[in-house]
Amino acid sequence: MAEASLAEETIARAGERVGRFRWVIVGLLFAATAINYIDRQMIGVLKPTLSQEFGWSESNFALIVFWFQLAYAVGYISFGRLVDRLGARVGYALALVIWTISHMAHGLASGVASFAAARFGLGIGESGNFPAGIRAVTDWFPQRERALAIGIFNAGANIGAIVTPLLVPVLVVSFGWRAAFFLTGFFGIAWLIAWWSVYRHPAEHKRVSRQELAWIQHDPADPAETIPWMQLLGKRETWAYALGKFLIDPIWWFFLFWLPGYLFQRYDLDLTSFGLPLAAIYLISDAGSVLGGWMSGRLIKAGLSVNVARKATMAFWAACVFPIWFAQDIASVWGAVLVIGLATAAHQAFSANLYTLPSDIFPRTAVGSVIGIGGTVGALGGMGMALFTGYILDSTGSYAVLFAICASAYVLALLVVHLLAPRLEPVRLAKTDDAALPEEDGSFRR
Repeated sequence: MAEASLAEETIARAGERVGRFRWVIVGLLFAATAINYIDRQMIGVLKPTLSQEFGWSESNFALIVFWFQLAYAVGYISFGRLVDRLGARVGYALALVIWTISHMAHGLASGVASFAAARFGLGIGESGNFPAGIRAVTDWFPQRERALAIGIFNAGANIGAIVTPLLVPVLVVSFGWRAAFFLTGFFGIAWLIAWWSVYRHPAEHKRVSRQELAWIQHDPADPAETIPWMQLLGKRETWAYALGKFLIDPIWWFFLFWLPGYLFQRYDLDLTSFGLPLAAIYLISDAGSVLGGWMSGRLIKAGLSVNVARKATMAFWAACVFPIWFAQDIASVWGAVLVIGLATAAHQAFSANLYTLPSDIFPRTAVGSVIGIGGTVGALGGMGMALFTGYILDSTGSYAVLFAICASAYVLALLVVHLLAPRLEPVRLAKTDDAALPEEDGSFRR
């Protein structure tokens, strides 16, 4: 045990001395996720404008969101498998091409049906962002750094959410809402050029030193074989992740698509004045994304098991969501910003750790597929939440029930994860050649 501890300390010190090009890759993932969320959130920011122009009810808007999430559900599981086969470089590029074209197509839409069609294409493309990004992190980072890397690139979602309410009103006032979709589409084109120029697998990259490659690959190797879906679907650990996503993803969709309208109505704001409070909420969220990954990594470094570190971190942040239950009773817009911002930050921190679970317990070749399954199940939950939100708001005009659901979802998600995956150990996947069975020490055979 003493020798093992000494070896771990030596590896940790080595990790501090090797190159840092892997963090450039995280920077690219961060930028892509920011663009992803600018494109995704524009419909929410423009909801008051578009609803007034086209006469949409809450249920009309919910239907447009529903078609995005249906496409996201279909695309997520498809891209998860596709990324496992093609790798992160090709898979990510394909996803971005689809979502950028679909995003710009919003500028040609003229009603519920055409907006729904554009959102459907956007959902297909954007569904590839996280499977490809997490596969890239799995390829480029050892286990101890993955939660932080995922937390950092996931924070791009908040940067996108911060930029959107500040940038889009300026574009709309200056050029109109149709031009705003075309102009923001150029962000994706610029990123695609950078990605294709820079990204390679670490073993093939000229900028990666031998020391950094050794650090990246120092975890026990896992098999190269593709794992059949039926095996993954038969594992409780797959459903621990997927049902966790089912419970928390709809909350994030709700925040993303309905918060602009909520601030607009509850505090009598307009297109030019609700941007700053909304940006502040997502600025707070950004801190949560990074802190969530850092917190579990710090606990692991302190000697706690992956199981304890991940779940303790998730429990802490689940508790931080609870005050949103009372958000609608807060009279001050900035008081509401603090409470809602704490909840969105907690979501990002919780999500960063939930996203890391597949790479903790599945072999690399199965990570994209498990992420895809979870994303699909999460999107199905989001579809139901969208229709329910439209119904509740059209029926009651109150957000009280919706905020109560937000407050309780994370505790329930953690309970489900713990019941289905009580130990977070490497999953035993039967292969005809036993290639994917873990050794007694928990590592995967080659």
